[in-house]
Amino acid sequence: MLVLIGGAAGTIAFDLFGRAISPILGFASLNPIGLARGFLGTLGLPNSGAYGHLMHLLFVGLLAYPIGWLFVARPVFSRVLVGLHWAFASAAYGVGLWVFAIGGIAWFAGNPAFLGFAPIAWVALVAHVLYSVVTAATINYIERLQHAR
Repeated sequence: MLVLIGGAAGTIAFDLFGRAISPILGFASLNPIGLARGFLGTLGLPNSGAYGHLMHLLFVGLLAYPIGWLFVARPVFSRVLVGLHWAFASAAYGVGLWVFAIGGIAWFAGNPAFLGFAPIAWVALVAHVLYSVVTAATINYIERLQHAR
């Protein structure tokens, strides 16, 4: 449940920033569904809008990325960079997610790596860092509530 709640909070922050706030501020609008569809299509899998949403929202946003934070990145950061505050560690994790998604997945799906460093790539960087910090903050908050009982 911790993974799903943290992932939901992070995904809401990611989509709210990347698809609403960024364009309102005059920056690019993210299209994570398009990227997910391109990835699925490259694998020869069904890649309709519904499958793109399923990939982005459920598999990536609610499961894979928060599981990566909770069971891989957070333990590694706590052992390698002892004393590093979770906010900095989660921001670094967000940069790693950006490298993976926009550097690797975008390229695999037939786009230039890092989307050619076009303005949308920088919006994606902010959105991935925001996602990871909100996810980590939500998980930390729930854990503190559980320990306070």
